[in-house]
Amino acid sequence: MFSTTTILLVVCLYMAVLFGIAQIVENRAESTGRKSIHPLFYVLSITVYATSWTFYGSVGFAAESGLLYLAIYIGAILAILTWWRTLRRMVHAKETYHISSIADFISARYNRSQAIAAMVTIIALLGIIPYIALQLKAVIGTYEIIAAPTDSEGYSSGFTGSLITLLMIIFTIMFGARRLDPTERHQGMMVVLAVQCLIKLVAFISVGAFVTYTLYDGMGDIFQRITWAGLGHLLGSSSHDGSLSVQWITLIILGAASIQCLPRQFHVAVVENSNERHIRLAMWLVPLYLLAISFFVIPITAGGLMQGLPVGEADSFVLRLPQLAGNQGLALFVFIGGFSAATGMIIISAMTLSTMATNHLLMIAIDRYKRLNVLRHYLLQCRWLMIALILSSSYWFAWEFSDSYMLAAMGMISFAAVFQFVPAMFGGLFWQRGNKVGAMLGLCAGFLLWFYTLVLPTFINQGWFNPDLLVSGPFQIAWLRPQELFGLDGLSTLSHSVFWSFVFNSLFYIVGSFSHRPAKLERTQLSDFMKSMRTSRHVHKARPTGLDAYIQLTPKLREAEHLLSDYLPLDKAEAAVARITEDLAVNYKEQITIIELVEFHRMLEHALAGAIGAASAHNAIENTIKYTEQETKDLKAVYSHILSELHGQGEANPAVVDPQLEEENRYSFIENLQKTIDEQTAELTEQKQALEKAIELRDRSDQKLFDQRLVNQKLIQEVKSLRHRLEREEDDGSVI
Repeated sequence: MFSTTTILLVVCLYMAVLFGIAQIVENRAESTGRKSIHPLFYVLSITVYATSWTFYGSVGFAAESGLLYLAIYIGAILAILTWWRTLRRMVHAKETYHISSIADFISARYNRSQAIAAMVTIIALLGIIPYIALQLKAVIGTYEIIAAPTDSEGYSSGFTGSLITLLMIIFTIMFGARRLDPTERHQGMMVVLAVQCLIKLVAFISVGAFVTYTLYDGMGDIFQRITWAGLGHLLGSSSHDGSLSVQWITLIILGAASIQCLPRQFHVAVVENSNERHIRLAMWLVPLYLLAISFFVIPITAGGLMQGLPVGEADSFVLRLPQLAGNQGLALFVFIGGFSAATGMIIISAMTLSTMATNHLLMIAIDRYKRLNVLRHYLLQCRWLMIALILSSSYWFAWEFSDSYMLAAMGMISFAAVFQFVPAMFGGLFWQRGNKVGAMLGLCAGFLLWFYTLVLPTFINQGWFNPDLLVSGPFQIAWLRPQELFGLDGLSTLSHSVFWSFVFNSLFYIVGSFSHRPAKLERTQLSDFMKSMRTSRHVHKARPTGLDAYIQLTPKLREAEHLLSDYLPLDKAEAAVARITEDLAVNYKEQITIIELVEFHRMLEHALAGAIGAASAHNAIENTIKYTEQETKDLKAVYSHILSELHGQGEANPAVVDPQLEEENRYSFIENLQKTIDEQTAELTEQKQALEKAIELRDRSDQKLFDQRLVNQKLIQEVKSLRHRLEREEDDGSVI
């Protein structure tokens, strides 16, 4: 065991090294201008999925249920194998819409709905904050194991937990929230995450190898001793609650959903992605990582049980086994590995949740209550405060419920919470009929069923409510019992909740989408969103105009700077507007066309979305940016002209276009126009490929001709040389 001072010094030194690594990476990125990191760092950062729940908890899971712990990893790996079709589409949409979080992504799919973004954020906060508390509990609990017992042990644990929480707040603010735009890639944080993920993997493999090849004589010896010791259940699987097969299916489904729907996983895999080709590397390297970190789970579990450690302490076998063997150095390294597993998740989760809470909860309050408008100038500081609140509340939760049933159950409760994003998220990816009404109804229904069938029974087991509710149901209605809803029994509480929440979520999503016809704006947004996921090219910086330039640019620039300055410092607002005008190629113009103005506002919204989220940015543009009467008239005229040309009515007067016909045909017009553009683009691509092939054939032919000329010249030289030799031989013969 180590003294409290030694452990604190090691932790502080380790955090200082991480600070140093992050600072070096950030400084190098700023000096070189590179906006991406090595793909290996990107891939390793995704393995933040393996938290302290994996590092310590998988052994405890195996001690009770055998190989059932593999179900989560199987589900995650199956999901990863689909990433080229799913994750790549999300990355494309992220580039187009400047998406900063999973709430931003789902809301962008449904017409940038602020209500949907807020609902996703609330579900994430309620599901993830207790999960962060679980990580803090792991750090505090392992500290108590490795530290030498003192008279003030309780004080030492509290002090250590507070210190670690403070360090997490500082680190997250410094390298995760230094800038307001969360879509700017955090290269320093990503490299630190990669380093932490590598350390926890090496630490876990080290203790596994120590148990297998030092305490015992290899895998064969361990498996033989498992049989002798009557621990055969470790080599099978069992469930103490409900059907085993249903439990396998449930955990596989949750594993597949969590690696894509957890806010931290979405951030590292989608928001921080700088090149879609990196996804291919992740598709085989991340599964290898998950297999590697789970390889020694059974040997460690068996080793702890055969050493006489109680099953109730199985979560700490990873740390206790080297400690009991007297290998204090390895025990300290394992502690650092578990610390890395926990703090990596804490840092990235706090950053993503603070972004979501600021953009989709605080911004709504600021827009609704004028007294809060002053906070627009302090959004970055609000995000810092949000990080501190999230981590402080998580630490309070861990401290208040450190020995309760509730905290131990929070891992699966959190996975089931983010599972509610699946219908709206993946339905939105592949089902064009889905709309914001269906998505909102599905999220609300799934959330209520999740709370009623999973969280409420946990509260009851905690002693907060009358247990008769589980036995008799509310108002003595037996078919409304939370754990046997509608008479469905024989399932574990987790499987029961996942089933009913998914059924109601999907049902309301589908029925709501079919029963509501979206407005033309939402249909247009849907077409743009689906297109953005089909192409890897970034959105064009400018679009063709075709109208006279008569709009004064300077007032429009001042209007844009005024809007951005409500959310950004003035210098950054001016720089953003200057960058937009440069990208649009109007920075030297005094007057612009109406279509250039529309494109300017579109790019302005794109820039603002990085600071406050796509939904809030869209709302700010609609409420702030105004068109004059002439500009509005010209926009309608341009649209009507294009519409009439598309329908072969070029002679028609745009001013007399039937408004009802315009309303009905606008969406089909956009789709037909986009189809034409796509067909022409494909044709140009084919012609370019044919031209490249012809050039390649010509080059090959030229090369063959060149090679043949060389051969001919060589033959000519050889013939000449042979002729000279023959002539010399004839001359020599005549002399003789």
